[in-house]
Amino acid sequence: MKSIRKSRNRFIVLSLAIPVILLLMFVVYPSVDLVAMSFTSWDGISPHRDFVGVGNYVDMFTKSPDLWLSLRNNFIYLAVHMVMIPIELSIAVMLNTKFKGTGLVKTIAFLPFIINGVGMSYAFSYFFSPVNGAFNDILTSLGLSSWIQSWLSDPKVVNFVLASVSAWRFSGYHIVLFSTGLTSIPTEVMEAARIDGANAWQQLWRIQLPSIWLVFSFVMFDCIRGTLQCFDIPFIMTNGGPGYASSTFTLYTIDTAFKYNSFGMAATMAVAIMVIVILVYLFQNVVLKKVFRQ
Repeated sequence: MKSIRKSRNRFIVLSLAIPVILLLMFVVYPSVDLVAMSFTSWDGISPHRDFVGVGNYVDMFTKSPDLWLSLRNNFIYLAVHMVMIPIELSIAVMLNTKFKGTGLVKTIAFLPFIINGVGMSYAFSYFFSPVNGAFNDILTSLGLSSWIQSWLSDPKVVNFVLASVSAWRFSGYHIVLFSTGLTSIPTEVMEAARIDGANAWQQLWRIQLPSIWLVFSFVMFDCIRGTLQCFDIPFIMTNGGPGYASSTFTLYTIDTAFKYNSFGMAATMAVAIMVIVILVYLFQNVVLKKVFRQ
């Protein structure tokens, strides 16, 4: 028995050794180095990192108005995605009724998610182009030419356009996740609820949502993380313009590092967004979990 126990323990240790080493090399060490870099004024070239203490953090809060404009743009993305979650859940509930063509609808909804993000962004940049753009042609054909405007250069609407493109790309993925979670609920439970007189809203709020809480929690966290780290869509479609009107936190951070050679400040911004994501995750799992599991 001792020999079997030793062999089992040896197998467990060896099985965990490589994942733990990779975790330390590619997650823990870079994170620690990122935090350490945030307290320096490193330019990305010099072999020495001059320590500046919390100077970068003070400058980030007091001398970077464009950064906070970029973060506000991220929250526009987040608001659009949050509005889409109930719609995505409703579509998933509808698809869960297994009407004819459910599989085809799921496939069509999922297709945008598997499209290359760069190619999709280029396609939408032409779609919303003020010169021969398909969207303006559609509005004209519908007699809505008065609605035509510069969709990608007007600071008042550009972020909502980009956020809508982002929502279009990821909605199908969320619908499939919700649909998979709803499918896992035993049919006997739903039938018993209907027999007891529960209406559709009561079934959703009291049975389906609590049963798919892990899926719902993942979708919310995916929206929050994804919108706070959004980069490819604004970079390809507008490059953050006009000015910083459509810049995002990640796009501004990358510009700070590679355009202005301020890697210390960029590391500070990366730490800030990491802290925001962690705080949102904790809020989601402490507060919202209690709300949906009452």
